[in-house]
Amino acid sequence: MAFNILCFGDSNTYGTNPVDKSRYDLHKRWPGILRDQLGEKFWIIEEGQPGRTTVWNDPIEGIKSGREYLIPCLESHSPLDLVILLLGTNDLKERFSLTATDIALGARTLIQIIQSSSSAPQVMLIAPPPVLDIPNLWEPMRGAPETSKRLAAAYQKVASENNCHFLDAGSIIGSSVVDGFHWDIPEHGTFGREVASQIYKIFDTK
Repeated sequence: MAFNILCFGDSNTYGTNPVDKSRYDLHKRWPGILRDQLGEKFWIIEEGQPGRTTVWNDPIEGIKSGREYLIPCLESHSPLDLVILLLGTNDLKERFSLTATDIALGARTLIQIIQSSSSAPQVMLIAPPPVLDIPNLWEPMRGAPETSKRLAAAYQKVASENNCHFLDAGSIIGSSVVDGFHWDIPEHGTFGREVASQIYKIFDTK
């Protein structure tokens, strides 16, 4: 019997290429690399939506709230053993005017939904790497670099208070210098392998 793992995230879980906004190949985006690393003992479910936030719908881009889709998503993939939450980058958009604490509390809402679902899976909360302050940074992300540096500490606090596993992605990878917030292929590889290592520890198997 395989362990069922849901990867719930935004465009970096979807696998958006920062150069042309196409989607990386299955075996180049991090959930695919995770699947390749873990093998047959684990079933990896990819649920990445470009633009997805923790709990806020985007007045410009439409229905992007993770909360809106999470409950039916959990039901359709139940039973689950682990949910990996990697959200928060889109919450940094200037139009939302959120603090790092606000974003972490949005993540906490999702954690509580997951923990109260029918299979009550474990949760791994991942803080996204900081947004880079580059000259051609996408206009809606103005102001994001500074706030993004405070996400890891805020996420770690929420994870600790809600009995979650925690990983700071910014401690192992960085955002692309091409657009400042998506990931290059080598970063997907490094990240996927690190998440696999953490999962082996959680389930005490390899």
